Amino acid sequence: MDKKKVIEIISQQLHISAQGLKEETSFAEIGADSLDLFQIISALEEEFQVEFDNESAENVKTIGDAMDYLKNMLES
Repeated sequence: MDKKKVIEIISQQLHISAQGLKEETSFAEIGADSLDLFQIISALEEEFQVEFDNESAENVKTIGDAMDYLKNMLES
């Protein structure tokens, strides 16, 4: 999984600069609401050909959470 690609997708979805986005950055910190998060997860699912289950999606609070989930899914 390409961490730079994850950050690129998040920045594109939120129309913000990727500069300064880190794994510990929370989606709340960068102004993402639940609809934004849904769109980010959908874009990540499409890019990486995985599917977030509802419980996992609800637990995604930071960029690192999304990366960890993707990493686990891609390694299974």
